[in-house]
Amino acid sequence: MSKVPYRPDPAFLALGDGFADPVKAADFPKVVLRYRNDRAAAEVGLDHLSDEDWIRHFGRFAPLEGNLAEPLAQRYHGHQFRVYNPDIGDGRGFLFAQMRDARGRLMDLGTKGSGTTPYSRSGDGRLTLKGGVREIMATEMLAALGANTSRTFSLIETGESLHRGDEPSPTRSSVLVRLTHGHIRIGTFQRHAFFSDTERLEKLVDYSLKTYAGIEPAGSATERALALLAYATERTAENAADLMVAGFVHGVLNSDNINITGEVFDFGPWRFLPEMDLGFTAAYFDESGLYAYGRQPDAIHWDLYQLGGALADIAPEEELRSVLAAFPQAYMEALRTRLTRRLGLKPMEHSVADALFAAMSDFMVAEKCPYERFFFDWYGGPLSEARAKASPIAKLYETEKFAPVRAALMAATPLHANVTGHDYFRGEPCTMLIEEVEAIWAEIANHDDWQPLHDKIDRIRQMGEALGN
Repeated sequence: MSKVPYRPDPAFLALGDGFADPVKAADFPKVVLRYRNDRAAAEVGLDHLSDEDWIRHFGRFAPLEGNLAEPLAQRYHGHQFRVYNPDIGDGRGFLFAQMRDARGRLMDLGTKGSGTTPYSRSGDGRLTLKGGVREIMATEMLAALGANTSRTFSLIETGESLHRGDEPSPTRSSVLVRLTHGHIRIGTFQRHAFFSDTERLEKLVDYSLKTYAGIEPAGSATERALALLAYATERTAENAADLMVAGFVHGVLNSDNINITGEVFDFGPWRFLPEMDLGFTAAYFDESGLYAYGRQPDAIHWDLYQLGGALADIAPEEELRSVLAAFPQAYMEALRTRLTRRLGLKPMEHSVADALFAAMSDFMVAEKCPYERFFFDWYGGPLSEARAKASPIAKLYETEKFAPVRAALMAATPLHANVTGHDYFRGEPCTMLIEEVEAIWAEIANHDDWQPLHDKIDRIRQMGEALGN
């Protein structure tokens, strides 16, 4: 039995009409439970559910007690590759339930692949099983690396044969449930601004301030809008830092895929960096490299400007721009914090940290250094030298380019004396490169063998424990 009580709180209903449409889940031909995240379920008091009840709620979508009586497909617009699209919204997902976690935060259970909605356009509202498996792997890896990410809560195979142009067809289908702090996107604000609906825009600002920023709405509409933008600026800056430090390439950083709470979610054909490459892209259709690894902070800052533009009907543009200008500094502060922690080091003076990170970047780019290998080899700074000397890429650490990095690492202070004492550091670094993803999927597709996936999750979680995440 979970130590955290289940506390339903369908707060979204307080917004009233105009923000979502009630929908029904697809009636799938079968429901086979493939993955249940009891770690995540324990955080919201749902880990006690039997597998039968789990399937009833997260495969057939019977309402949870005291929660939303019917699923809600949320309304939003967004810039997709910087082209405004007013014809989108929850096209293959919906908000299923909301509840409080152990910290009192409002948490959403949202779906992907749960059927068509008024916003499906020509889509079938479904999710491939491969797409669901990929999301499990991405979110587990991101969480283990300390990123603020959505969590894959459930994956159920649904028995339909889907046809897709970007993978062998027909292919197996699934329905996925995510746990996240919020589904309010930048595009949610853009929709109401598009219709010049200032009443609903102000409602959304107040709801977001109270629900996510923990600020009781007060003062003028302008003051409230500026407060909300300041909150979103800080959170999206942290989001950008999370992506960069994890070496994660989101793929589709459109404004409808950025939520104001700063969680990594709703990503597309993601990749983790094999080696340091600022131009590395994840999406085969990102021909211009708009969302390449090194351009992700700028992409998120651009999306944030679209939130500022959406709020321009209720706050002066000059004041909005002043808030938006805080993004670069907030990003750098978040980057310092996360990179230092990623290296297993105590915080250091800004100038010292910036010099270390600049030298690291120069070295890793010049030598095409394997990304995850570097952080594994040097976790703990001065405590890691013996491990780094035994690394398969130890010769890279003898180059002139690495000399300033070594000097800075040797002068740094580890988080604690036993920071590298975990068994994880006696093996090899845990990675999630595309070849590994495809190999795990091949075992499922060809042999219905799920053990390699479970083994990988165990290894990822071991890494997370070693890194204190």
